[in-house]
Amino acid sequence: MPAPTADLRAFLGREPERLTLSEREALSGKWIATEIYSPKTLPLRRIEAMGDSVEDCVRQLTARGLDPRRFEFESLRWPYA
Repeated sequence: MPAPTADLRAFLGREPERLTLSEREALSGKWIATEIYSPKTLPLRRIEAMGDSVEDCVRQLTARGLDPRRFEFESLRWPYA
């Protein structure tokens, strides 16, 4: 497991559903971007950007040449909160 204070890039490519409880607790309040489902593309549900805000995620996606309009943004919350 990447350390809670580790570079958030360590979580890119991971499935949000497969984060451990301790990772989810450490990342509570962070925003993630995952590609919006489309029957044409059938994207895997993977974290493509992560940050303290949607704007952080949009900047990361744009820097990688990805269109932020093709992504949904979700705030990670501690389970059962």
